[in-house]
Amino acid sequence: MERIIYVNKAFCAVEENRRLVEYIPVREEDQTGRILYGKVNRIMAGLKAAFVDIGRERDGFLPLRENSNSFTEPDFRSGDRVLVQIRREETGKKGAALSRDISIPGSYLILMPMNRHIGISARIQDPELQEKLLRTGRELAAGRFGLVMREASASVNTEILRGEIAQLEEQWDKIRNSGASAPEDSPYEELVRDYTPRGISRIERVDILPPDLLRQLKEGEQRKIRLPHGGNIVIDRCEALTVIDVNSASDTGQGNRREAILRTNMEACREMVIQARLRNLSGILIMDLIDMDHPEDQELILEELRKAAGGDRIKTVIHGFTNLGLLEMTRKRSRNTWQEKTCM
Repeated sequence: MERIIYVNKAFCAVEENRRLVEYIPVREEDQTGRILYGKVNRIMAGLKAAFVDIGRERDGFLPLRENSNSFTEPDFRSGDRVLVQIRREETGKKGAALSRDISIPGSYLILMPMNRHIGISARIQDPELQEKLLRTGRELAAGRFGLVMREASASVNTEILRGEIAQLEEQWDKIRNSGASAPEDSPYEELVRDYTPRGISRIERVDILPPDLLRQLKEGEQRKIRLPHGGNIVIDRCEALTVIDVNSASDTGQGNRREAILRTNMEACREMVIQARLRNLSGILIMDLIDMDHPEDQELILEELRKAAGGDRIKTVIHGFTNLGLLEMTRKRSRNTWQEKTCM
């Protein structure tokens, strides 16, 4: 695969095999991932959350309980000074979503200094490899911190992993001991960190994107996207749910309707993953595919979708078909979508 990262003061973008798959406007206001100190202003027991002053007009929203069962930090009270990480930027009238369960990502591992959980990437499906990486993670952490073994960790030896842990621990010590805020990775640093293990063909500094990529970026604003053989997908976004409707349109096939339906659904899966990456869609994604009468065709669709989603650096989980025949997947929220950023 040819993967090119384009860099500009105003944006970063990723092209894979001539398709634009990511576009990130660079805005100082976007501080997702930043670790900083805040002051607990109010504890709302009914909401099971606290509002924390992080130096903005709106207080951040901090859950009283973290998701991890192995989170090690004690409870806090109003007035306490707490170290938090911005998990999601503020949108509309909502303040930033915060967490005390700090995570510091590397190329191969994610260091979690406030808990002791050892996990592996959901992309790794081989049970033997899962068990091997869990053993490696436990050995490397030795009960001192938590780790998530990223997909790329399976392709390197233990010494490389130890070296990255040492770098991440040094970074954490500086954050913890500085008494001041720690900046998040820039979009460029984030892209290079995440894609280096997957391979980067080259990095280009440009004034504007090439014309064909600009056209693809414009398509990212459209509701309807055409597929290669005449079908289309229609994308409708809500706050936490995106629905993708697949239509055969002019793709009626010649003679074999089953093959035509399968082809259109396959193309829709590939295009949906590209659009999810380009638009940075998150939360629940529901695909209403063209009805298929054969269970083996559904299995082929799931295999194609997993293959397409395997190139996404953002955590994506394929949940399969619902009782109503809809295809469900979830994609982790990272930064705001570029449409949200340009409208803020």
